[in-house]
Amino acid sequence: MLKKSFLFSALLSCSLFANTIELNLVDQNPVRKNITTNKEILSFNSSVKDALHSVVNISTKLKRQNIKKGMEKLFNDPFFKQFFGKGLGNTIPKSRLLKSLGSGVILSKDGYIVTNAHMVSNAKEIVVTMGKEEKEYNAVLVGIDKDSDIAVIKIDDKNLQPIAIGSSKSLMVGDVVFAIGNPFGIGQTVTQGIVSALNKNKIGLNRYENFIQTDASINPGNSGGALIDSRGALIGINSAIMTRGGGDNGIGLAIPVSMVKDIVKTLVKEGKVTRGYLGVTVEDITKDLRQVYNHKKGGLVLDVAKDTPAAKSGIKRGDLIYAVNGKKVDYSVDMQRIIGTFKPNDKITFSIERDKKDITIDIVLASRDIVNNIDTNTTILQGLYVSDINIDNSKKFKLAMGTKGVLIFDVEAASKAEKVGFQAGDIIIQVESDQIDDLQDLSKAIKKYEKQAKRVYVDRYGRTLVFVIK
Repeated sequence: MLKKSFLFSALLSCSLFANTIELNLVDQNPVRKNITTNKEILSFNSSVKDALHSVVNISTKLKRQNIKKGMEKLFNDPFFKQFFGKGLGNTIPKSRLLKSLGSGVILSKDGYIVTNAHMVSNAKEIVVTMGKEEKEYNAVLVGIDKDSDIAVIKIDDKNLQPIAIGSSKSLMVGDVVFAIGNPFGIGQTVTQGIVSALNKNKIGLNRYENFIQTDASINPGNSGGALIDSRGALIGINSAIMTRGGGDNGIGLAIPVSMVKDIVKTLVKEGKVTRGYLGVTVEDITKDLRQVYNHKKGGLVLDVAKDTPAAKSGIKRGDLIYAVNGKKVDYSVDMQRIIGTFKPNDKITFSIERDKKDITIDIVLASRDIVNNIDTNTTILQGLYVSDINIDNSKKFKLAMGTKGVLIFDVEAASKAEKVGFQAGDIIIQVESDQIDDLQDLSKAIKKYEKQAKRVYVDRYGRTLVFVIK
């Protein structure tokens, strides 16, 4: 009996030994070191004190004829309206002076300040105050780029303290960061956190997205403020929060300073950013589609608009674009972002897989002004923002599959287009007797009937309406 027991124990021991793993154990008895003594306090003051002098408070005033549209513009901080409830518009007069509060960052001694485009878009008056100072400056709008949500304003002062500019390209997840701004209009505030993620896109806030995600609290009013590293150097411009209940859930988004620098330089020089236009609708390649392509990543062409650089150069539906000018394209947003760095008339090379063969196509880009704003004659369609119908805006506006026409995705408040009666979500389907299937049709019709009053037919959620444009 003893022998059997011994044998069983030996077998059990062998069995356990065979299934053990080697663990990577660190020192199990570490030496603890006190961070502070009774004479020391751990502080980040030296990291933020200089940057505090370079972040300003911004207030804007704007007059709105329609309070519902006005409130949407006023609280254009993403998700800001959740703080106020649905019934707010019923308690405020139809026409009144609205105010918006936010932040900005001083870039030069002579008064150039960067902020969010949504902060100053359509503002009738922009007022800047410095930190704890009571002195106010009336600012002028230098330039605005809604696609990236960046704007530049300027105040009249020659002795300001510009912020130190860092690099967002060298950022790493886990880096300590600080957000400086004017949350809820209560005055300058600093919050601390880390870089939670990089290169965040598909958020749906801007056309060109490459956000830094941080858990440093970014609340309404922080928009346009600074995200700095532990040296006090600017690495991003605070832009938005993601929340379901209106509060801070630890998901703040900032525009990386590498993007900010390029756009600011263009806005100061030209007042606007003009980007190249290709004319394709692209989507990420799915798991199933990877079976029929050699390249497993890239931008899959789903549609090619007629009379565009893409169509004229021979790009086809089903092409997989995996590089642009030698820069790798992993996702559709990569391609969009890369093309957005080029200007109209720039010649760029596309690396494409077609029928399992790699080809290259050189294309000269056009201007994307026609996509952003059909405004060839400001007395006809002033304030009307339109786009070809694609997968993204079909989902957003809940359009039926196969819908044809030109989508009105925004109407500027108090513009001529709004006064005529156009609304966001309308689909332009006909101008006079000309059927409208896309932007090219609309552009041609506008020119064709330029000198006469014309009827513009729109489909508004299944109902056909007609407006007369003089």
